[in-house]
Amino acid sequence: MANDRTALTSIEREKASVFHSWSAQSTINPLMVKEAHGVYVTDEDGKEYLDFSSQLVNTNIGHQHPAVVRAIQEQAATLCTIAPQHGYISRYRAAELILDHSFEGAAKVFFTNGGTESVEHAVRMARLHTGRHKVLSAYRSYHGATSTSMNLTGDPRRWPSDNGSAGVVHFFGPFLYRSAFSATTEAEECERALASLEATIQFEGPTGIAAIILETVPGTAGIMVPPEGYLRGVREICDRYGIVYIADEVMCGFGRTGSWFGFQQHDVKPDLVTFAKGVNSGYVPLGGVILSERLSAAFNDRVYPGGLTYSGHPLACASAVATITAMEDEHIVQNAQRIGDEVLRPGLEELALKHPIIGEVRGLGVFFALDLVTDRATKEPLAPYGGTSPAMAEIGAAARAEGLLTFMNYHRIHVVPPCTISDVEARDGLARLDRALSVADRYYVGE
Repeated sequence: MANDRTALTSIEREKASVFHSWSAQSTINPLMVKEAHGVYVTDEDGKEYLDFSSQLVNTNIGHQHPAVVRAIQEQAATLCTIAPQHGYISRYRAAELILDHSFEGAAKVFFTNGGTESVEHAVRMARLHTGRHKVLSAYRSYHGATSTSMNLTGDPRRWPSDNGSAGVVHFFGPFLYRSAFSATTEAEECERALASLEATIQFEGPTGIAAIILETVPGTAGIMVPPEGYLRGVREICDRYGIVYIADEVMCGFGRTGSWFGFQQHDVKPDLVTFAKGVNSGYVPLGGVILSERLSAAFNDRVYPGGLTYSGHPLACASAVATITAMEDEHIVQNAQRIGDEVLRPGLEELALKHPIIGEVRGLGVFFALDLVTDRATKEPLAPYGGTSPAMAEIGAAARAEGLLTFMNYHRIHVVPPCTISDVEARDGLARLDRALSVADRYYVGE
C-alpha cells in the first residue's frame, strides 16, 4: 500500500487519506500549501496567494511571525508538555496578558484547545453558577462544532445535529439590512431587537435561563456590527433577570475589530468571554474562557467539574505570550483599525459603486463582509441561505486565479486579512477582488 502511494500526486494522497471537515469528500479540491510568510501563502507549484481570509479568520499577526516561531522553538527546547495541574511561567504569563487586555473585573483564565471547547465550558460554568439550564443564542451565529456549541449555533450547519433537546433557545439579533423587525433605522432595529429578546425571555421563563451568548460581532454569519446601545441593552436585561452574559470573541477578539476585544467598543463588561483564534494566530491550538470575579468566585470552594489534558499547553501559551507581546510592541491592533478606516472601508465602498451585485458593505477593522445580491431593491441573495450558486462558484474560482485567498459563505465574501496587512497589500487585494467580482456582474438582474 505504501509503495502504491508514491505513484500518486500530493493532492491525490491528501484526498485519499484525509477526511476533510465541512465537506462532501468526493468534491474537495484543497489548495496544497508549501509555505507561508506575512500575508502570503505559497502552494506546492510555487504560486503565491495574498491571504484575504486569514485562513479561518485567525492569523491576526500573519504567517510565520519570527518572534512567535522563536518562542515556540525556545519553549519546546525547555518544556514541551506538562499536565495541567502543574504551573509554569508561560501559562500564567499568557493569562496575565489576556486579563490585562480584557475588562476591569476580569479575574482568571481557563484555557482550552480552541473556540468550541471555550463555548462548551463557558456554558457549563454559567449553568453551574445559576442552577439553570436554558441558554439563549442568536439565529445568525456560529459558536462551534461540538455538542452544545453546535446546538447554540444559529446557521444551517446546526440542522443535521440539532434534535431540540440541548436546552437552547434561538432569537433574532439586530441586522438592519435584513431586518426581522421591519425596522428602517439602526435605532429602531436596536429597540425592537431588545424588546423581542426580552419577550423571548419572559415567554421562556427567566428563572430557567442560565445565559445569553452572543458573538460581539457575528463572524461567519455575516459580520453584522451591533447598533449603538444593543449590547448595553443585553447587559441590562441579563442583570434584570440574573442571567449570565457570555461574549463570544473567538473570531472578533485580539485585534480583528480594531480593538483588543470587540465588546470594548460598546462599553459593556461580560461575565464570561470565550476566545481562541487570534490569541496566538492559530500557531498552536489554544482557546479559553475569561471569568469575571463573580463567576470565578463561584468556584473558590466548589470543584469545577471540567478539565482538559492539554489545558494551557506550554507550546500554545508560549506562542500566546509572544503574539500578544508582538501586538503590543508593533501596534498591530492600531494598524487593524487604521487599515479598516483608511483603506478597506473606502476601497470596498468604491467596489460597491462599480459592482451592482454588492448589496451592502459592512464591518470594521479588518473584519468586513460584502453582501452579494441579484437585485439591490429586493435584496435577493446571490446564493440561497445555507447554500451556494454558480455565481459564487465563479467568483471563488476567479479569486483563486487572481492569487487571492477569500473567505466565502453562502452569498457573502468576507474581507478579513491579517491585522498586520499594509496599505499597499490591502489595496492590491482589493484590486484582485475587483477583477474577481467582475465575472459575476452578469448575474445582476435589478435596475
